[in-house]
Amino acid sequence: MFANILVPVDTGNEESWRKALPDAVKLARAHGAKLHVMTVVPDFGSSIVASYFPEGFQTNALEQAKKELATLVERHVPADVDHDQIATHGGIWQEICRVAKEVGADLVVMASHKPAFHDVLLTPTAHQVLHHLPVSVMVVR
Repeated sequence: MFANILVPVDTGNEESWRKALPDAVKLARAHGAKLHVMTVVPDFGSSIVASYFPEGFQTNALEQAKKELATLVERHVPADVDHDQIATHGGIWQEICRVAKEVGADLVVMASHKPAFHDVLLTPTAHQVLHHLPVSVMVVR
């Protein structure tokens, strides 16, 4: 039923992958699907904010994110599961949607946290992904 499963994670936040990644691995095995594990280095949002960081900061942050993602995948994705790793830079939900389309994801598995009053059921990122992608999105609590 699923051929490409995308799992967005924040390598610095275990809550973003502790439950979602094992569930995605199980689904990939059950369906013979390829697992795409991704992380996003958020952009600054404005050039004024970027001016406070040293030159090359975003490039270095992306390289560090790639290393952290590789370590995470090595530890938590079994070698017998077909998978790849994707580290990008930009708006988080926008990058998740872009990569989902790029890899032909037919399922996105992502974590959510205990909701605050302002996000009632879903995190803002999960909410945006859910409403902007025409594929199934599984939100793991």
